[in-house]
Amino acid sequence: MQQNRKAPIGHIIVHHGKLTLNVPRSLFHGPDVELIPEEVVRFGEQLQSRYPWLSNNALSIIMENACKEMRRVLWEEKRGAVAGRELASRGLLQESISHLRKHVADNPEDVDAWYALGEALCKAGEQEEGYEAFRHGRSLFRP
Repeated sequence: MQQNRKAPIGHIIVHHGKLTLNVPRSLFHGPDVELIPEEVVRFGEQLQSRYPWLSNNALSIIMENACKEMRRVLWEEKRGAVAGRELASRGLLQESISHLRKHVADNPEDVDAWYALGEALCKAGEQEEGYEAFRHGRSLFRP
């Protein structure tokens, strides 16, 4: 049975059979989640040194699943802030705040969602809480 756990910062979690892998986000670039060949080779070598039974075919499957997971994670991360801002733009501030609070509770590392929450709170007249959301988002930001 696979455990639900959070990926370390800068990684996504990919499962291959009973093996759970922390795959670096640095393997991907662009909105279409393209693989960076040199990074993939380096990661593949690292995996095969740790798990010598992994075949080249298994590595290909792992990378295919990693691409799918990265697309899913990016969609999930964007969904929070985008949906919250859409609700706020339609004047549904309390719905936006509620949505964004739930989203950041489930995705505490989502900087964009923290900023969107700060915007919505300030628009709703809750400046102190809004500024706190901005500060928290800024504390998570890593260029």
